[in-house]
Amino acid sequence: MNAVEAPVIIRAAVSSDIDALTSLLQILFSIEDDFVFNEIYQRRGLQMMIDFKQACILVAEVNGRVVGMCSGQLTLSTAEGGPALLVEDMVVREEYRGKGIGSRLMEEIARWGQKKDANRLQLLADRNNSSALEFYKKTGWRVTGLICMRKRNT
Repeated sequence: MNAVEAPVIIRAAVSSDIDALTSLLQILFSIEDDFVFNEIYQRRGLQMMIDFKQACILVAEVNGRVVGMCSGQLTLSTAEGGPALLVEDMVVREEYRGKGIGSRLMEEIARWGQKKDANRLQLLADRNNSSALEFYKKTGWRVTGLICMRKRNT
């Protein structure tokens, strides 16, 4: 059984996964225009998410190797009258793409959100990442009329 045919395990990330998760974020941030990879920041943020009860990082593991990840954190929505799940950091190593791993990660993060009573999922995607946009559309996401904006809080 080669690496791609081996069983895929989806599980919650633990602190010992941070090296692998940081490597995945480096891949993701290399194709996103708005973010610059900073290992210190990413390691700190990952640990904070692992420790935070209102957040979840899921990993996809094949033969003991972390090959994908997806994170989510709860926000409170006045529109929904309760929690909503912000999905972030969805990435699968290139050699494992097209095997259903990303879909499984998204299904499991949605299931985690359901357990936390989140009625809506939302995510941000780089407008130039056509493969990600196509994946999201294929898995039931739709583009909204909202515009994402950000500002440094310094």
